[in-house]
Amino acid sequence: MLSFLYARQSGLDDPVRLRRAESTRRVLSLELNHDRDVDRIHGNGINSLDIEAIEGRYMLSGGSDGVIVVYDLENSSKKPHYTCKAICTVGRSSRYVHKFSVETVQWYPHDTGMFVSSSFDKTMKVWDTETLKPAEEFQFDGNVYCHHMSSIARKHCLIAVGTKDPKVQLCDLKSGSRIHILQGHRGEILSVRWSPRYEHILATASTDSRVRVWDVRRATGSLFTLDEHNGDKSKVSSEGVNTAHNGRANGLCFTDDGLYLLTTGTDDRMRLWNSATGENTLQLS
Repeated sequence: MLSFLYARQSGLDDPVRLRRAESTRRVLSLELNHDRDVDRIHGNGINSLDIEAIEGRYMLSGGSDGVIVVYDLENSSKKPHYTCKAICTVGRSSRYVHKFSVETVQWYPHDTGMFVSSSFDKTMKVWDTETLKPAEEFQFDGNVYCHHMSSIARKHCLIAVGTKDPKVQLCDLKSGSRIHILQGHRGEILSVRWSPRYEHILATASTDSRVRVWDVRRATGSLFTLDEHNGDKSKVSSEGVNTAHNGRANGLCFTDDGLYLLTTGTDDRMRLWNSATGENTLQLS
């Protein structure tokens, strides 16, 4: 690490390399915390977690049992070993509980008064945290696999939703309706992510092996489709289309600065892309 710091101080190295080196060091040093535990509320597997960004204190969990739990992560006991308590639950006894597995939960990015959940029961619900009742509910024709709200948007209140339908759905929190669809995929939408850099840029991943990047202000389709071979026509798929993975593309994540996009697939590969050009950086496999 000292060599990276010296090279950066001397102007011999790019600051991005220093950031990546430090991030890698921190990831490799991660280990389980043996002093902190979490209340066990779910009866089955947990599919989704989200920690709010305002205080970093409250965590949402959504389970395959349809239950949603809000946890307080703060150590109020001040003891070295403590258990994070569940402070409220949308359990099986609630009339508003999801009927089937909860696939995604997410806090409203700007305060903890609201959160959103989506489920295999073909619904997405916008919850009032205070009352634990849905303030809005969206119905879809198929299972809902994922949804995402932008953390930086100021000009729109859109939630991108991925379902069994190959069309990406855009729901507007202001009007409470589905206002737009994005067409281009040929399979189920497994992951959606808004860019943390540009509020109108959206990335989507599908069972058709493709990852598309969209500007939702445009009505003419996606900006580009990621190509794992970077335009090498000798390696193009048998269907003659660009593919990001040799299997289902099932995961997306932008880097914090929005400059790169990380994707995962059922081909057991992770790939890092330039989010502006769609170029495969060939840094992961």
